[in-house]
Amino acid sequence: MRFFKRRIHKAVSDLDTVEISEQDGVRFLHLGNDTVQSAMRLSDPNGLELSYTRAMLGFLLLVAPPERVLMLGLGGGSLAKFLYHRMHATKLTAVEINSQVIAAARSFFQLPADDERLQVVHGDAASYVVEHLGWDAILLDGFDSGCQVESLATQDFYDHCAMALTQQGVLSVNLWGSDPNFDVYLKRIETAFDGRILCLPAERRGNIIVFGFASKPRHTGWEALRNRAERLQTDLGLEFTHFVEGLRVMNAHDHKGLA
Repeated sequence: MRFFKRRIHKAVSDLDTVEISEQDGVRFLHLGNDTVQSAMRLSDPNGLELSYTRAMLGFLLLVAPPERVLMLGLGGGSLAKFLYHRMHATKLTAVEINSQVIAAARSFFQLPADDERLQVVHGDAASYVVEHLGWDAILLDGFDSGCQVESLATQDFYDHCAMALTQQGVLSVNLWGSDPNFDVYLKRIETAFDGRILCLPAERRGNIIVFGFASKPRHTGWEALRNRAERLQTDLGLEFTHFVEGLRVMNAHDHKGLA
């Protein structure tokens, strides 16, 4: 998605140039280039406009709703806003290293102020995950200037994410399928989680979400997944029935369910 848009804000930091643009009723966040990092439809500010953000919640098909969620990388705050407004029993922490991104999320993307359910931390995600444990879900979207952040894709980092989860916890990672290092990152996640991983393609080509599970997921049979998908789709308004088919395409399975 290129810059055929009206630019409404630009801020320069030591990390990245943060720019905001708008087109056809959608507001976009860009970091360092014209690649879209986050998007918000002005008529639905708490929705998930980009398909990869919706796919990152596909793990809800397989595990219980999380009580504590850690988001590494804030962007425009799309996932934080959606979970804040749709899952009221969930406590949310987002860690973002670029203060200008936090400011943009609050000023241009309607991210709520911190309260007892939402905390935004200005800090380094790689360090934070080492020092703070006990998460039911970690959502990792670690890109800058269109590239994977190197410190958020090492074997050591993925290992620490696995250790930071609760016994039934899950890591949800957004990766580019066309990244030359995709297979390297996938193998690192697989190693960190002793092979307990699943892949889910986003509707928009390019993004592939990888789920790493602290223990074997409880819901893997097709009938259970489809029933759960229908309930989640009704509750959250996301295409969970489509996610079931995406899991079938990208992962080992048989007629009973996921292997």
